Amino acid sequence: MLNNGGMLLLFDIDGTLLRNASKRHAKALRVALGRVYGVGPESGGPEALPRVEAAGRTDLEIAREIALLCDVPAERFEDLRSELMSAWLREYAGLVEEDLSGRVVEGMADLLSDLAGMENVILSLVTGNLEGIAKVKLHRARLKSFFSPWQGGFGSDSEDRTDLPAIARKRAGALRGGGPYPRERTIVIGDTSRDIACARADGLRCIAVTTGPYGERDLTGADAVAKDVGQLRELLLAQLARMA
Repeated sequence: MLNNGGMLLLFDIDGTLLRNASKRHAKALRVALGRVYGVGPESGGPEALPRVEAAGRTDLEIAREIALLCDVPAERFEDLRSELMSAWLREYAGLVEEDLSGRVVEGMADLLSDLAGMENVILSLVTGNLEGIAKVKLHRARLKSFFSPWQGGFGSDSEDRTDLPAIARKRAGALRGGGPYPRERTIVIGDTSRDIACARADGLRCIAVTTGPYGERDLTGADAVAKDVGQLRELLLAQLARMA
């Protein structure tokens, strides 16, 4: 085991831990929007729902934009937001494959296993996914056991992704019986510029990975960029050694 003063590693999910695992997530949103707000073909309407940029954004931010583009009043969206989240999780759990392990980025499961076995390392999440959806994804990808329960920052905690690292640090600190986990011992790992932006908003370091839709040139705002899990391992171990 690596003995150190402690490190909190906040992983994104889509594009970072998993590849190409968003199609049924998006399908579940379309169904849920139809059921709750009566928009789009899922509710019997003739028109397809508008497409919006999704990478790095929170689920509710995406859902709100689509709803507003479909002329759902902001007040009505807010009034039925809890119903939307429940419907979305229910639809996703029914649509997603039973086994998502084939979607795990190559080498990531081994890296998480090694990190989880290190003393004073907390593996947690900062993801735009609703918490329930995030947990279904990780369970079916056979990754859930690596992450401490009741931890992380999720798209159901705030629509603003920049809020999520502070939420995750607060929960990790509570796990240790204290205040928010220290910024200087926290690293965000993600694959989009929004992962980098949310880390910077909380004064955190960020390691970006090119396992998602963006290349190294798009991720220059990170402290370091890993082209694959092998490089990510090297970068994380170097940071952990400095904290020892």
